[in-house]
Amino acid sequence: MTAQFIAPISPASQLSAARIAAFAGLHAEQCLIEVVAETGSTNADLLARVSGNDRDSGKDALRAPTLLVALTQTAGRGRAGRAWLTAPAAALTFSLAWPFASPLQALVGLPLAVGVTIAETLADFGVEVQLKWPNDVLQGGRKLAGILIETATAPDQQLWAVIGIGINLAMPEQLQEQIGRRTANLPAAAAQDRDLLLGALLSGLAQNMWQFESEGLPAFVERWNRLHAFAGQQVAILDQGKTLHEGKALGIDQIGRLLLQTDGGSSPIAIMAGDISLRPKEG
Repeated sequence: MTAQFIAPISPASQLSAARIAAFAGLHAEQCLIEVVAETGSTNADLLARVSGNDRDSGKDALRAPTLLVALTQTAGRGRAGRAWLTAPAAALTFSLAWPFASPLQALVGLPLAVGVTIAETLADFGVEVQLKWPNDVLQGGRKLAGILIETATAPDQQLWAVIGIGINLAMPEQLQEQIGRRTANLPAAAAQDRDLLLGALLSGLAQNMWQFESEGLPAFVERWNRLHAFAGQQVAILDQGKTLHEGKALGIDQIGRLLLQTDGGSSPIAIMAGDISLRPKEG
């Protein structure tokens, strides 16, 4: 490995694209990295550049994988159009636009592969987390990070996935009350050098996006199941607050469905991800 000079840690209020790239290394050398002080949504910004609807910003259409990091995100989005609530410096918010040669239907399990990437990367920083189907990262039973993946087709018919990730750093008490549940925060030691953390995440994402493209979700199923937060536990599957199914969560299958052993069922049922929620069953 060629020796290289990496500048000292940036202040917490800043991020350095050059340092992120240096820490990401060879696996992400084809990725462009952009850091902005504030934006509405990094996902929305990259989707606009994919579709060619971003003429006012002066940014070029995407030609290579692109990481966009925002120090502050004012209109972040979660799954099913829900708002992702945060505050300045309270979370690490970024999106990675990645081109895929696979057809759209092949990307169904991509959030699960991204969850594995986040968990395995954080483990390298001494942070042990678990995965909640289909797209949350938990620490101690509380949400630490969320994933939102959106797709768009460019004018040249290239399919892009925009992978949005938010990782809680220091969520204020008032904001947690507004969200309606307690959240986890990344330990200070892991968040001390955010450029280093982002570089490691980008490196892991780049490696795993190549693997997902060539091998699909089956390459990640066993890894995801090892990190399953509710393995063997009784859970309820909800749709807009209404219970659809109850049973023991077994893990995911080769196409990313949650396998649920219902009471009295002879074999597990498979739940497809959608606008549904998983909750541990009380009692």
